[in-house]
Amino acid sequence: MSILSRIFGAKSEISAKPVEHAVIVAFAYIGTTDLDPLFALESQLEAAIATSKVGEYDGNEVAVDGSDGTLYMYGSDADKLFAAVRPILEACSFMKGASAKLRYGPPADGVREVTVQLAA
Repeated sequence: MSILSRIFGAKSEISAKPVEHAVIVAFAYIGTTDLDPLFALESQLEAAIATSKVGEYDGNEVAVDGSDGTLYMYGSDADKLFAAVRPILEACSFMKGASAKLRYGPPADGVREVTVQLAA
């Protein structure tokens, strides 16, 4: 142990927790309770996110009547995460006109958010 360590104490290791950015996509579903098309989309999103190493796909919420839904994705950089999934979302028929909220930090008041409309 060095003299400085004895005087000031040992260096504490602080683990830097990655910033929790999010991409939250709100969409009108196809008006059916058949979730197979949604599950196929989720598989594509999971693969793209894993390949790009930009975060994780966390799941969905869909109305009981199949009228609308929300997708949740998290990572350390909302822009990179959205860049990885945007082409897949825009190629999906039931994502036309959906909105993606990019949140640049944890869910808290005052955290910057940007909403992007997907191609209609």
